[in-house]
Amino acid sequence: MYFSFAKCQRWFLQKSRKMDEVLASVAETIKNFAVMYLVDITEVPDFNTMYELYDPSTIMFFFRNKHIMIDLGTGNNNKINWAMKDKQEFIDIVETVYRGARKGRGLVIAPKDYSTKYRY
Repeated sequence: MYFSFAKCQRWFLQKSRKMDEVLASVAETIKNFAVMYLVDITEVPDFNTMYELYDPSTIMFFFRNKHIMIDLGTGNNNKINWAMKDKQEFIDIVETVYRGARKGRGLVIAPKDYSTKYRY
């Protein structure tokens, strides 16, 4: 049983490249339970309006054609819209979403609270 996540991006931005490196490094680890799709948001305008994709890099989770939301503490439960730097942190999020989606949950709680991410 797999779930999928889509990384929606504009291909030319530096922020997207950082997240690409993390995704490439964890691909082998998560291949048994997750499928990764890369989407160029300039090619799918309907998808952009449906999911409000305006950030340079966005990660969204899906299971059986259903959007799985994740509470990261940021107030936006629909997507991850910043570049993650830590591989293990991202793997933990993917595993949490997978476990919640298998149980039929439409909203899962992230293993870490990111509400203080931008505080100095």
